[in-house]
Amino acid sequence: MIKVLKPGLLSSIQDLGRTGYQKFGIIASGAMDPFSHRMANLLAGNEENEPTMEITMMGPVLAFEEDTLISICGGDLSPSINGQPIRTWRSVFVKKGSELKFGGCKKGCRAYLAAAGGFAVPEIMNSKSTYLRAGLGGFKGRALKSGDVLETGKPSLLSLKMTGYLSKQLLDKNFVENDWGISSKLIPEYVGNPEIRITRGRQFELFSHESRIQLFNDVFEVTAQSDRMGYRLKGLSLALSEHAEQISEAVNFGSIQVPPDGNPIVLLADRQTTGGYPKIGQVAAVDLPLLAQAKPGDALQFTEITSEQAQQLLIKREIELKELKQGILLKIRGGN
Repeated sequence: MIKVLKPGLLSSIQDLGRTGYQKFGIIASGAMDPFSHRMANLLAGNEENEPTMEITMMGPVLAFEEDTLISICGGDLSPSINGQPIRTWRSVFVKKGSELKFGGCKKGCRAYLAAAGGFAVPEIMNSKSTYLRAGLGGFKGRALKSGDVLETGKPSLLSLKMTGYLSKQLLDKNFVENDWGISSKLIPEYVGNPEIRITRGRQFELFSHESRIQLFNDVFEVTAQSDRMGYRLKGLSLALSEHAEQISEAVNFGSIQVPPDGNPIVLLADRQTTGGYPKIGQVAAVDLPLLAQAKPGDALQFTEITSEQAQQLLIKREIELKELKQGILLKIRGGN
């Protein structure tokens, strides 16, 4: 079990989302950075969709009430155990009675904490993700609070083998890190002003020639009015070539809508199910992790790619992840 001593700015339980219910008005939710979520689970010996703790900017203080295998992936929020810094993107075995704290936000703004067995919260509509606005799913349908106690599920055989290997090295220490982690080639480069690849949106041609050029040449700032539902951007105003009524239609993670004020909104994990604003672009799925790690004040630069290129990039990453999973299995089976 893990007790929350301090909750941080916004910590919630998320998996890969609540799919199949948007037609009923139920949003998908899920991890803002699905790549880091998946990586954290793999390093804890879990299936990729097990719930993790999504930690935003200012992290919590957590007390471990039993020995636990964990991993932390995503943004670097300066994690430490009993005052000693720990590395991210690798497996860590934590001794009972230890405290995990997060410090300054060095890179990115969201970290994902996975525990062996996942977090034991109820499954609602085939997902354990927290839908904050509706008070649905996750831990009691809300962000974590001081005093909350999170139970973990049954560890997999892989988790148990990883635990057995690391526990032998613990000795009198509070924690022990695995001596291998995720290759730096696979870890996204979280920079303050990321370049985000996008494809043209369904209403791209309805925008003025100047606006279409501005979309790819100008820089847009993430404003303080941004949240898990969407990033509100500030830059040169984008406009339609002429006024046109739009019929509401389905929106996706990464859809770039432009409301009447001309400032784009990039829809994210807690996006609404449909939208009536014209869509000028769509963020490539492979770059959603970079987008999710941007914080207020960061600048975004959009680069155009084709739908075919976006698909190939995603296929390439999924092949790399499959190879990574095989590599982890080989390491563990080999006793490392």
